Amino acid sequence: MKKTLKLVAFLFLGLSMTVFTACSDDETSGPIDNSIAGLASRNSNLTILVQALQRADLVNTLSTGGPYTVFAPTNQAFQNLLQDLGFNSLDQVPTPVLTQILLNHVVLGNNISSGLSTGYVKTLATGSASSTNTLSMYISTASGVRINGTSNVTTADILASNGVIHIVDAVITLPKVTTFATADPNFSTLVAALTTLTPNTDFVSTLNGTGPFTVFAPTNAAFTALDTELQPGGIAGLSETTLTNVLLYHVASGNVLSSALTPNGNTTVNPLLSNTFFTITLPGTNGNIANVTDGSNRASGIVAVDVQADNGVIHVLNRVILPPLP
Repeated sequence: MKKTLKLVAFLFLGLSMTVFTACSDDETSGPIDNSIAGLASRNSNLTILVQALQRADLVNTLSTGGPYTVFAPTNQAFQNLLQDLGFNSLDQVPTPVLTQILLNHVVLGNNISSGLSTGYVKTLATGSASSTNTLSMYISTASGVRINGTSNVTTADILASNGVIHIVDAVITLPKVTTFATADPNFSTLVAALTTLTPNTDFVSTLNGTGPFTVFAPTNAAFTALDTELQPGGIAGLSETTLTNVLLYHVASGNVLSSALTPNGNTTVNPLLSNTFFTITLPGTNGNIANVTDGSNRASGIVAVDVQADNGVIHVLNRVILPPLP
């Protein structure tokens, strides 16, 4: 009888401890945070990103807001950035700069990888050239997903309750005008003109500078058409001085957005090439957002607007514009 009572007491004690433990676990565990910030905090490869989000006070934004698409740099990506900047730790990066770099990885919407396409999207970051037009991001899906020509998606489609995370192998720094020129293959001829064809003018250093600049960027097709127009010599028949002047004719000071152009009228633009101008007319015709009349009285069109960089803005031209040529 005593053995039976001891057995009952032991079983009762064990049951009590089990119930108590289960209750304690329920009280302490709580719901799992599957937000973007929550998932990042549980990923051992994103610990520096989480530290950066905490320092920039963006954890709450990525916990409750959205939906967002976040391109999340790995720990190694952040370490590479710090080395490139000459910093020993994340704490040495000025907080305002860090905040905008982080926001430059965030895009509105729930964009899974299969829904991404080649082209420009807007991030949540603002640069020094404009406080109203957020920075652009160039996405290429030609081979995987590549951002601004430097950062590759290595792990896609980590689904969160308020969006999606794509892990990338490099931090997406604030883009310069030259970032988009080199990342977007539609501008490869323009890049060649700015570099190898005009070696005595350092356009790259200029367009990497503080600015701000407004760049009217002709596509490859625009340069091909100009080459045909200038036959028999083509573009190769232009002197370096003339080509340099043509390129200067495509750049103006300031960050001139499309919203600053005169609606239903003409806007005169004075480019960096001294004593010249061209005219932009809204609205455009023949599929153009705006029409352009250049100094040689030729017509061209703006076909894309407001590609925003940290140091300026790009508007895309379907024809090379020409100043009065000698």
